[in-house]
Amino acid sequence: MVTELFQVDAFAARPFDGNPAAVVPLDAWLDDAVLQAIAQENNLSETAFYVPWAGDDADYELRWMTPAAEVALCGHATLATAHVLWNELGCELDAIRFRSRSSGVLTVTRGENGLITLDFPTIPIERIDPPAGLAGALGIMPDEVYHSYDLICVYGHKRHVHELRPDFPALAGIEGVRAVGVTAPGAGHDFVARLFAPAVGIDEDPVTGSLYTMLGPYWSERLGKRRLTAHQVAKRGGELWLHLPEDRPGRIEISGHAVTYLRGQITPAG
Repeated sequence: MVTELFQVDAFAARPFDGNPAAVVPLDAWLDDAVLQAIAQENNLSETAFYVPWAGDDADYELRWMTPAAEVALCGHATLATAHVLWNELGCELDAIRFRSRSSGVLTVTRGENGLITLDFPTIPIERIDPPAGLAGALGIMPDEVYHSYDLICVYGHKRHVHELRPDFPALAGIEGVRAVGVTAPGAGHDFVARLFAPAVGIDEDPVTGSLYTMLGPYWSERLGKRRLTAHQVAKRGGELWLHLPEDRPGRIEISGHAVTYLRGQITPAG
């Protein structure tokens, strides 16, 4: 097996910002164990794999893997994959349709100045009581806690989000919690956010597109706005532009930039 591999900084306008993702184009699916081994070897928060799709409903089938497990939805690696198709492999489509196994068909479009827009489903959240051990694991008790795909913790001031220094083993030990997103009102942006996912091998994700499928609707309703700006405030971090179209309830457009960091080949011996 010899295949191309690209590493892309997603939700970034220059290298060394945003969230790095690996993208591996394939002609046909390899065994799942091989895909997982490649993702583990890359040791990035996500590796995206895609193959051409023969059906009329999509152009490619897309899957995402952390070093430890396959995930149902990943924003930054989807953005990175579209970037590779357009900027590295000469794809001429203005809109690329990715078939996913758990999140339906995801359409990605390109705009002016290299901006790439993901059309994702929104994910509703439900307010809950804080799970046992959450306050101790985060170090600061959130004002509100919600649950859906991930746990969402809302704070009253952005400094709380900046100052969090979680106990990652304790966070990973909270039963039934895959990842914890934290958020608060912003200053230069409508809101700020971070995401911790030690249960799937990622202590902190630099920029997490799928997180905004939950945070976008929450902040849209709270602020009374359909267009929002967000800043994920990890060490690398990144900017996102969000739009919840009035004529398409249940969808969110998540936009950002991407830049190629590395081009290579996978050539395992054997």
